[in-house]
Amino acid sequence: MLPKSEPERVLLHMPVAVRSASLAVIAALLGLFALHWARAVFVPLLLSIMFTYALTPLVDALCRWRLPRSVSAAVLMLALVSAIGAGAYTLQDDVDNMIQSMPEAARTLRKAIRGTHAQADSNMDKVQKAANQLQLAAEQLSQVNSSGGAGITRVRVEKPAFNINDYVVVGTLGIVEMIGQFTAVCFITYFMLASGDIFRRKLAHIAGPNFAKRKITVQALNEITQQVRRYLVVQIVTSIGVGIATSLAFWAIGLKHVAVWGIAAAVLNLIPYLGSIAVCVLSAIVALTQFGSIDKAVLVASVSVLLHIISGYMITPWLTSRTSRLNTVVVFVGMLAWGWLWGVWGLLLGTPILMAIKAVCDRVDELKAVGELMGGVEASKDNAAINVP
Repeated sequence: MLPKSEPERVLLHMPVAVRSASLAVIAALLGLFALHWARAVFVPLLLSIMFTYALTPLVDALCRWRLPRSVSAAVLMLALVSAIGAGAYTLQDDVDNMIQSMPEAARTLRKAIRGTHAQADSNMDKVQKAANQLQLAAEQLSQVNSSGGAGITRVRVEKPAFNINDYVVVGTLGIVEMIGQFTAVCFITYFMLASGDIFRRKLAHIAGPNFAKRKITVQALNEITQQVRRYLVVQIVTSIGVGIATSLAFWAIGLKHVAVWGIAAAVLNLIPYLGSIAVCVLSAIVALTQFGSIDKAVLVASVSVLLHIISGYMITPWLTSRTSRLNTVVVFVGMLAWGWLWGVWGLLLGTPILMAIKAVCDRVDELKAVGELMGGVEASKDNAAINVP
């Protein structure tokens, strides 16, 4: 008999190179780890780049007055630091009064909670008493079981008491770290402002030997500059509007220290989602302390939430959509990702980073699909219009 011939093998061609895809995934994971591990370096650097984009027009205006660029940058940075210090010194008394009122706020809040519990249904008290009796019976049973064994010593673990000094030490270290990062941001911003466009020219030079690649690099850098500046203008204008509206609304209600609340609302408005929650909770607690009424506290919190809803969900998205072509879903997911990597700073820097990534992807042939995915509805319409003969 003739031996049976082996069946013919069918070779399947994978549409994606497995080895290349695996290396890309590993490189992405290592990049995420590096970003998280070195966030103490990347966060001040990116903040300095953002401030450089925002302050470069002012430095250019000073240079038109025949001032050297290094001197113009130094004058501008000194003016900004002095303004921040003067504002903090002016509001120091209001902040001290708010800190001194915190114990009274805690007592008022505790009384309000006790009053709410006193008005609860009596059935809940009965259930709580039954639970206490069951817990007491379980403890007695455990004592009987433990006393039955010879040489067995009952060990009771007690939680350490609350010590405010431990939190003061941690808070002091955090303040020192924040001051160090602020100093680093100021120096990096100054050096970038003083250097001018030297880094742009260097990036264009190392982009490639031919003129086409250098042109693409310059176009990407110009688009990143324009979008980041427009984004910063939108954020600053809306934050100032939120601060002024918050001060006026709290003044009309009768809340004290409206200037502090206006500045706090303007600064925290730059932090998506978390900033509005912080202003809402803190203002409600202070209102409860001052007025001693839950209705007033709810009114202050409602006003704060309403202002941030109008700003964060109506005005800011409309202005941002006119300044950038990012998809809303991509922006939200990107902020979650960068917030997971860098915390609050990631929420603040997430959108500018996505703008820079999209500007680069739109001009690299291998990454145009990623740029199309990150684009919004207006960008898709523009691309469709361009492709129509």
